[in-house]
Parts: sequence; structure tokens; C-alpha cells
Amino acid sequence: MSPGIRDILDFWFLPKDHPDHGKVRDLWWGSTPELDTEIRTRFGGLFDRAVTGQLDGWRETADGALALILLCDQFSRNMHRKSPRAFSGDGKAIETARLALARGYPIAYPPAMRTFFYMPFQHSEQLADQELCCALFASLGNPDYDKYAVDHRDIVARFGRFPHRNEVLGRESTAQEIEYLKTANRFGQ
Repeated sequence: MSPGIRDILDFWFLPKDHPDHGKVRDLWWGSTPELDTEIRTRFGGLFDRAVTGQLDGWRETADGALALILLCDQFSRNMHRKSPRAFSGDGKAIETARLALARGYPIAYPPAMRTFFYMPFQHSEQLADQELCCALFASLGNPDYDKYAVDHRDIVARFGRFPHRNEVLGRESTAQEIEYLKTANRFGQ
């Protein structure tokens, strides 16, 4: 049987009856080859279905929308690290995040979980999305979240894109981007 919404949410946030359900977890911000392999093995087939629209029905519920965002925005980066496919779910993720915001889905979740409704905006190379992301993260009242949102926004404001994606996406880096990349955070890519 193929994994579904609950499998994704339980994997990322732990089951609802677990004492640490919905609390910040190391696996969210770290990466290991083992984690990437586990996510690819467990959820790779679902990701392929998601990016082709076969799971769009999941957006009809808050849990389904959150699972779809995780699959297309977070898991894609684990499954396809250092590959253009790492970003191939971004369009679906941001489309779903916009719909979720319009429907008020994020408010039903604790702040640590709510952040994942906002991450597609942080991963966008559009400055307007970055500005929205900063406002969304600021609403959570956590300075750590604010810092990362501002860092991402400032990169897009400066370069119009994320230079750390250039190589994997086959984009030519400008002289300014090359200089920046010598010391820049590559955000796991």
C-alpha cells in the first residue's frame, strides 16, 4: 500500500500521540545520506505523483495540504539533493501554500508546524514571495525563524535568485555571485 497523508505527517512531525509531536526536530534542518535515502525510498513514488497533479485533492484538507507541501518543498530537497529535481516541486508547493493561507489552514497548527506552510515562500526566487515570507515568520514571534527568512529575502533582493542553485540548475553565475558563493550558506544544496 502506498504511503499517504498521515504517513508523511507522522514521519515529519511524529504521531499525534507522541509527546514530541509537532516540536522542532533535528531532521528538519539537518541532512544525512541516510535520511535522504529513507525519504526517497518511502516517499519517492508519492513525490512523482504530486508534481504531476495526481495528489491535488489533498489540498481539500489542512493536513492534506501540509503533507503535499512537505512532499513538494521539503522531501524533494532530500530525495534529489544536488539535482535540478530538488526544486521541481516548488511550483506545486507554493501554489498549495497560497491556497492554504487563503483557507486559513496554518492557524490550526502550533508554530513549529506552521512554519512548513511558509517555507515555499522562503524557497521562492520571487522577491514578493520573500517579503510575504518575512511577514509570515515574523508573526510567529521567533527571532530564529525571522533571521532565516530575512537572510533568504536579502539574497533574492541582492541577486534576483539564489546563487547557490546556479550550478545544479545550469545557470551561469555572475562575478558578484561567484564572489558571494566563496563564503555563502548553501542551505543544504
